[in-house]
Amino acid sequence: MSAEIICVGTELLLGDILNGNAQYLARQLAGLGIPHYYQTVVGDNPTRLKQVIEIASQRAEILIFTGGLGPTPDDLTCETIADFFGAPLVERPDIIEDITRKYVQRGRVMTASNRKQALLPQGAEVLPNPTGTAPGIIWQPRSGLTIFTFPGVPSEMYRMWEDTAVPYLKSQGWGKEIIYSRMLKFWGVTESAIAEKVAAYLNLPNPTVAPYSSRGEVKLRVSAKAASQSQAQDLIAPIEKQIKQIAGLDYYGADDDTLASVVGELLRGAGETLSVAESCTGGGLGQMLTEISGSSDYFWGGVISYDNSVKVGLLGVNSEDLAKHGAVSSIVAEQMAAGVRSRLSTTWGLSITGIAGPTGDTETKPVGLVYIGLAGSNGEVQSFEYHFGAGRGRSLIRHLSACTALDNLRRKLLSQKPAVMPSK
Repeated sequence: MSAEIICVGTELLLGDILNGNAQYLARQLAGLGIPHYYQTVVGDNPTRLKQVIEIASQRAEILIFTGGLGPTPDDLTCETIADFFGAPLVERPDIIEDITRKYVQRGRVMTASNRKQALLPQGAEVLPNPTGTAPGIIWQPRSGLTIFTFPGVPSEMYRMWEDTAVPYLKSQGWGKEIIYSRMLKFWGVTESAIAEKVAAYLNLPNPTVAPYSSRGEVKLRVSAKAASQSQAQDLIAPIEKQIKQIAGLDYYGADDDTLASVVGELLRGAGETLSVAESCTGGGLGQMLTEISGSSDYFWGGVISYDNSVKVGLLGVNSEDLAKHGAVSSIVAEQMAAGVRSRLSTTWGLSITGIAGPTGDTETKPVGLVYIGLAGSNGEVQSFEYHFGAGRGRSLIRHLSACTALDNLRRKLLSQKPAVMPSK
């Protein structure tokens, strides 16, 4: 048995709103151990919605609809479902009473159009909506098929799912197994390279391992199906351990970890501090660091040295080196890192200078060329050269630059003090 999520709303197709309902339901289904292999988004059109129902009802035993339950003419989900299965709509007095009561509580009068929300397919059970006016349904139009409908308003859907849908599904025997996942994260390596390294694990039946990549980060989702989360974790643990050993320093964390949070824990554990000097990222690196609660324990501040005069005046970059090598160069990156570390009296100084584009490039310095500087308290100063590519766009180049700077510091901290590497 499997479930299919069907989200109804032309606004979803136009990209006016983000489809967070599908993500929420997908996670909830996994928590109940209910497989789901398809998600569909369809506009407010009865013909196309019927086409979706015809296909979905042939490949899934649970259909979960969100959206299209309101009082306006384009809210057609319930009546279209009823029409597809040849069931008449029946007005439910209990729903009329509930909607009327809610309007009175809000000091308003129910309009005639709201009566539409009380029309349910004959034989369907009411899926109560404690906070809104649009109820859902739980309906078995034929043997082996169960339909749930929910409003598109996320807060209403969440409450209805938790209060009624989950207990119903558990009463039908679901929830005895769960699907639990760990998301392992990597930086400084490509998806194809990781996939090759862990190829032996990609065809496992339980747990399963699947690669993903997004904005420079590579992920491996390790998922197990078991009777409980602890049992699933026991299945995942040895696979996770082996993958970490294979990946080495390319692995940086799991689940909610970010490069900034991992670097922060390493700095905190070592009792060390960090300051940053940024040019092309314009404060993006500092923002990543300060998004972490408690980052003031180890992050002391930074300098956005966008203009060369700031590099010289505040960071102590040599003006002759600037003139000879340009702002985007290894020597300037090193001097920026050393300068901010010295002026803010931190253990580490981290710098970024580069060409984010789409303008400002030259024949020898293309868009995407970035230098990262790293200065430590032992006097060692390093720089790293990267070519992120002009085709990636300004925003992504800036993001990759900030993340890669953090990754360089992470690797440096781990190479010097491996004992403080996070265990998770």
